[in-house]
Amino acid sequence: MPGYGLPEGNKGLLPWKWAADRLKKSHNYWITTVKPDCAPHVMVVWGLWLNGVFLFSTGRQSRKARNLSGNQHCAVSTELAHEAVILEGIAEEVREIALRRKFIKLCEAKYQYDLSAFEEGILSLKEPIYGVRPQVVFGLDEKKSLPAATRWNFV
Repeated sequence: MPGYGLPEGNKGLLPWKWAADRLKKSHNYWITTVKPDCAPHVMVVWGLWLNGVFLFSTGRQSRKARNLSGNQHCAVSTELAHEAVILEGIAEEVREIALRRKFIKLCEAKYQYDLSAFEEGILSLKEPIYGVRPQVVFGLDEKKSLPAATRWNFV
């Protein structure tokens, strides 16, 4: 992190498990997409961290979905700023029906929310589920201070 005066090397950096645990346990996530005029759009979503991919659903006509249809680059952040995980990546629509079924089941369990009203649209591919594969992830733990700020590269 040039310009922050951080020490060289890996000593004191956060382990990947720290970031993955927070991606999995977060209740709400912030997603940032880009509008056609290049202005950012930030919204709260529910989602899942599953097998190294962040999954979330939205309506096909939502601003998020319309933005992603033109520019798949996005950022996803966990809800707790004092233990922040920020994921930058590419959102791709999940087309596999088995994974869509699993998403519904796991979201219902995680959020204690009945998704049956949305199931037909999700399983018929009328409504999107996106998977965001990380390219870069940042982890910042306020208790460990700035020298523990960590960057993981996936490209």
